[in-house]
Amino acid sequence: MGNSPRERILNTASILFHTQGYNNTGINQIIADSGVSKASFYDHFRSKDDLCLEFLNKRYEYWSSQWERFISKASGRKEKILMSFDFLIYMNEKENFRGCSFLNISSEIPDDKIQIHETIRQHKNELRNFFIREIPDEILSAHIYMLFESSIVMGRLYGNNELTIKSKIIVNGLLKD
Repeated sequence: MGNSPRERILNTASILFHTQGYNNTGINQIIADSGVSKASFYDHFRSKDDLCLEFLNKRYEYWSSQWERFISKASGRKEKILMSFDFLIYMNEKENFRGCSFLNISSEIPDDKIQIHETIRQHKNELRNFFIREIPDEILSAHIYMLFESSIVMGRLYGNNELTIKSKIIVNGLLKD
């Protein structure tokens, strides 16, 4: 756990949001589990929604840096895309098939949480733009992006990588060398 109260709050919220969901995690539990006072919590975050926004940004930084490191060994565009699916397999196993933090939170919150939904869309667009940059064909890049996203969802739903592996095989057939 981090040393500063802010880091402890963020680390605790990350674990709780990831394991039990956003709606099932209350501020009082975050405060108790992080070992900070209520006043300290509110010194750092005005609300649970503000904490959620910070969590989403930190989660994206973590996820994208791990992903970039994972695919950095790829020698070409096709290998980068295929290694991205290998990364999903790795992350699914590492995180016990908990799915996508962004989609999980998006499905839990009401539509009027506009800033949270916008932050989620922003991070999803960054991921989508990777596929657009790597795959010049607009329809093909959208198809492969959808396979990538659905692989995350199906990994969560079924608790295994079977459909991620099959998606990778499909993508391998779709991409030219």
